[in-house]
Amino acid sequence: MSALVSLLGFFVLLGILVIAHELGHFLTARFFRIPVDEFGIGFPPRAKVLATRNGVAYTLNWLPIGGFVKFSSNSGDNASYGIGSLREAPIYQRILILAAGPIMNIAVAAILYTGIALSVGIPVYDNGLVVNQVFPDSPAARAGLLTDDIVLQIGESGVITRDVKIGPVAETNVGTAIPMIILRKGTEQTLTITPGPWSYQESSSTAGFGFGYMSNSHIEDATLTTAVVHGAKTTYLVAVSMVDGLFSWLKSLLGLSPKIDNASMTGIVGMARGTGEIIERDGWIGYFNWMAIISLNLAVFNLLPIPALDGSHILFAIIEFVRRKRIPLEYEARVHFAGFALLMLLMVVVTVSDVQGWISGTSIFGK
Repeated sequence: MSALVSLLGFFVLLGILVIAHELGHFLTARFFRIPVDEFGIGFPPRAKVLATRNGVAYTLNWLPIGGFVKFSSNSGDNASYGIGSLREAPIYQRILILAAGPIMNIAVAAILYTGIALSVGIPVYDNGLVVNQVFPDSPAARAGLLTDDIVLQIGESGVITRDVKIGPVAETNVGTAIPMIILRKGTEQTLTITPGPWSYQESSSTAGFGFGYMSNSHIEDATLTTAVVHGAKTTYLVAVSMVDGLFSWLKSLLGLSPKIDNASMTGIVGMARGTGEIIERDGWIGYFNWMAIISLNLAVFNLLPIPALDGSHILFAIIEFVRRKRIPLEYEARVHFAGFALLMLLMVVVTVSDVQGWISGTSIFGK
């Protein structure tokens, strides 16, 4: 995949997601008749004024790392901070306007997942696990399990569905021969397997079966209704997975849970490289799936109570509501300015790491 295609694909992706995010803020503000001075793509310094309409300047800026909506103000201080007319709005309106950006990113992800479902169909999960690898000299190998067998039941597991975990079955039956019901070339058979330790190259277990597997599924054509439902469900599941992963990483960082390996971050350069890798590996369907994932990442990240992000502004609005007293603008501005500076510093550090990975030829997916 050429670097030009990777960069072009990434900047189209980023532009769509940034515009969608800022449109959420902008359109909600206009709905509440809150004055806006500027709708900016990228961060200043300004490169070009694309258009001016109804008092709003639509601008393109030199730093392609986000966007902004600058609210009107008669105060020079407020104007420099960019939240003048928003700060004057009722608290519920401020919260809705601030949340509208991430909500728009969530909506974009749902639309993308819906479109993918309409294009390629919806996976329907059947009972059983499809064996895609049997490790040498493992309990599975000794039991006679073969690649492409479908494992329907192991011991007292009951019929294996997508949600059934087979690890605990192995752990509670170490050293005990138990029946394994499989489907091989359409014929049901029963093998006998004895869970226990096994090791092969970098893979090992002290209490396992010794085979790799994937879900047993097939693809069905989607109608508009089933595609919309599937898109909404996929969006929810991916977003929940991201939030769970974030909390797991924070717990690991605080020493409250085991350390998570490879818990790394990537920035603009890494995401651009990842875009090229995705297109090369999975084609344009993979590209749109990647766009949906990044869109949800933007939504989750922006809702975090980190200074300068939407979540922090929402937190300040909630604090103001609880205190029933305004927080001085200069205090809030200092917090957000410091947060923005730290985010820029973090971006520089992450970008250096991304460039080092690029030079070394390491995939951002660790493969």
